[in-house]
Amino acid sequence: MNLRKISIDAALPEKARSRILIIYTGGTFGMTYDKDGVLIPFDFASILEHLPTLKNLSLEITVISFEIPIDSSNIDPGHWQAIGEIIKDNYDAHDGFVVLHGTDTMAFTASALSFMLEGLHKPVIFTGAQLPIMEPRSDARENLITSLDIASARRDGLPLVNEVCIYFDYVLLRGNRSKKVESMQFDAFNSGNYPPLAKAGVKIDYNFAAMTVASPSTLTLRKSFETNISILKLFPGISQEIVHAILSIPGLKAVVMETYGAGNAPTLPWLTEELKRAIENGVIIVNISQCPGGRVLQGRYETSKKLQQIGVIGGADMTTEAAVTKLMLLIGEYGPARARELVGLSLAGELTA
Repeated sequence: MNLRKISIDAALPEKARSRILIIYTGGTFGMTYDKDGVLIPFDFASILEHLPTLKNLSLEITVISFEIPIDSSNIDPGHWQAIGEIIKDNYDAHDGFVVLHGTDTMAFTASALSFMLEGLHKPVIFTGAQLPIMEPRSDARENLITSLDIASARRDGLPLVNEVCIYFDYVLLRGNRSKKVESMQFDAFNSGNYPPLAKAGVKIDYNFAAMTVASPSTLTLRKSFETNISILKLFPGISQEIVHAILSIPGLKAVVMETYGAGNAPTLPWLTEELKRAIENGVIIVNISQCPGGRVLQGRYETSKKLQQIGVIGGADMTTEAAVTKLMLLIGEYGPARARELVGLSLAGELTA
């Protein structure tokens, strides 16, 4: 993948208080209009002209851009690997990282990076915008300025934030707890099962009790993904033919099954048999609730007891985005047997044990 790199010292003539790497992947945030009214990528070399308030943060900024910006609908694990490698290669030289990313799949990418960056003890803040940065009413400027402020925040010489997060519309969320919930308003993300890590008002109020406490350690990048994974969303009237077709995909390794409420499914004998047969054939099936809040309590009700008995793994309060990316990485890195053991455990704060 071709990359472009520029350096911006926004602290001159003073000494920078922090060094931050911005990774621009694409998305609405970095688009602007040319003289013919066509949307083109924003030139980050001129960012100080458009955002003079950056100078108030006293940062030394490096920007690494994908040469061809990616619409987030086209993001795939290859792009996750590229972002992870950029962070790993530049980890020691920077105090924090801000990833500019399209909103549609941002929660997937943030979840993936949270599992990829083992031993992370610096902030990786994902952000973007609902309107391009050059629009008069764009949310891009505030999202970027505050993300940079958070990425550079330190106390007693150590980063305040030690994990992968999403910052959007004045709220900082744990990346692997987040979901996109809005396409027309600025409050595009929430984390229904986990409190915000910070809220930005006149000052930034950090919720330290909810944040990861990390001690300096060696960063390890995990980047092998198994993509032969499917999502099975249950609905009233779902047919055996549909379920069978999904569970019989050649080479299928895992399924994230979105069930009702606290992990409930229809008590249809054919459904139980289809799931049981898939599990016996080595397919990992993880039970995730369709609800935006709450958690799977597999076995609490009769409608989920059978699932537990046949070997479906309860996904607790994981999001679908976290479950999918976690399975991809665990199977890719460790194989199905070890992935089955690890998927129900909290590896990066993605579920409540």
